[in-house]
Amino acid sequence: MFLTDIRKEFYEVVANQALFHCDQVQYTLVPVTGWQDLGTAFLEHKEQFRYFVLINCGANVDLLEMLQPDDDSIFFICDTHRPVDVVNVYNDNQIKLLIKQDDDLGVPSYDDIFRDEDDEGEDSGNESDEGSEPSGKRRRFDDGAVERRIERQRARREWEARRREILFDYEQYEYHGTSAAVMFFELAWVLTKDTKDMLWWAIIGLTDQWVHDKITHMKYVTDIATMQRHVSRHNHRNEDEENSLSIDCMRISFEYDLRLTLYQHWSLYESICNSCYTSCNFKLWTLNGQKKLQEFLADMGLPLKQVRQKFNSMDMSIKENLRDVIEESSNKYGMKDIRIQTFGVHFGFKNRFLASDMVHATAALLENNEKDESDSDSFIKALDSLSRSNLDRLHTGIDLAKKKLIAVQQTVASCICTNLILSQGPFLYCYLMEGTPDVKLFSKPMALTLLCKYLLKAFVHSTRNKRCKRLPLIMAAPKDTEKGSVLVVGIPPESETSDKKNFFGRAFEKAAESTGSRTLHDHFDTSIIELKTEDRSKFLDALITLLS
Repeated sequence: MFLTDIRKEFYEVVANQALFHCDQVQYTLVPVTGWQDLGTAFLEHKEQFRYFVLINCGANVDLLEMLQPDDDSIFFICDTHRPVDVVNVYNDNQIKLLIKQDDDLGVPSYDDIFRDEDDEGEDSGNESDEGSEPSGKRRRFDDGAVERRIERQRARREWEARRREILFDYEQYEYHGTSAAVMFFELAWVLTKDTKDMLWWAIIGLTDQWVHDKITHMKYVTDIATMQRHVSRHNHRNEDEENSLSIDCMRISFEYDLRLTLYQHWSLYESICNSCYTSCNFKLWTLNGQKKLQEFLADMGLPLKQVRQKFNSMDMSIKENLRDVIEESSNKYGMKDIRIQTFGVHFGFKNRFLASDMVHATAALLENNEKDESDSDSFIKALDSLSRSNLDRLHTGIDLAKKKLIAVQQTVASCICTNLILSQGPFLYCYLMEGTPDVKLFSKPMALTLLCKYLLKAFVHSTRNKRCKRLPLIMAAPKDTEKGSVLVVGIPPESETSDKKNFFGRAFEKAAESTGSRTLHDHFDTSIIELKTEDRSKFLDALITLLS
């Protein structure tokens, strides 16, 4: 069920991680990568704990059916994945949903999807009564009773057909709601326990949804406005404090900054080349695109020597009005959205980061495969990078993010230039062959999804086929060569007005079921699955048939 009084129904029972520290509450933090991990973690801890807080997992499945918990186990779920499973919504005892009511959930009404079995009980009761009478006194067969029973059975069949239709419409598309980080910050705010660090983490959570294209532009702008009000409140509250200019201070500011990834920690040239927005608009995988980039730099009047060196080393005179100069030239080249509403943070006097810098760094640490580390170790390192007391870890993440972005850009260029994107009728398809440079990097779900979204944007900018511009994209990359499995990701069509709703989760389930393909639907995003390599052809054929 949805919680209406978060303070009373959630906080007085449990609290989030930062609030645990405030109130000296003991807790166990267990990172999980998928449904199997979640099930294993629950089995390991169910004897020790009664309350379980699930963050960014658990809302979109029937959790009680999956975990089979004891009757006294209580689950608090703060998850961005939509749609929310209807059983979770209408379970009043064990499932407590920390979800914003103003999110467009569209949950079907209880009577449309659940029905008492009283009618059937009455029918069977009548039959048993008739059968128990002595044969000599058996009542005349009541034609009216038969008709009533037939009518009830017909009404039930109609109700079940209607129920299937309602659930299909409700569960057909996968999408994302308000960031869990924002939800927990607002909980802290209601309890007057919010801090600047919590506010910054909430901003990072929201920015992650924008960077990974999970929410609509309108949703992003609306949530940014909410965060801006909180930033103003905190800045105003700290104006008179003595430590506002200390070396340890933290200052968050609203920015109307450039859509150039990591440009303050890179050279401007490399950032332009490896940012999705500029790379796709210039079509940098073509000679003409490279020429256009040189013209763009010349139009700005920036010397190549300055553009190719680290941003921190550029002349102050150039850096002062760099944003305005870039915006002016970008407008001439059709890039009217080169600037975006976001936030920046200063740690002391020296360190400045944009929220998107933190997102890319944390994601790179989370899926780092340069060292053979467990997923839990990677999670702890990514978590450490969010602390302002561990800036070395953050800078390591930024270096990894640069390598990842270069790999994405090169792979996109390779796929476009070698025509690896094929039109399969109702969707586009691209398969990264074993032996492709950096293919190991794309065996991770976030990295492959980022590549998939980048590649579709690039394809839309490069193709002249109007029909293909409106198609979704499925991408596959080797996952585990020893086990012979591939990772498959499906994303919706590229469009400025896209509602970011993804129908591939249901389509993947149906295709696997109809062909007997060996698939693993373990990821919390249903549009990401693992598939046996030899089943790839029949699985794709089934998808084509299903979506045509």
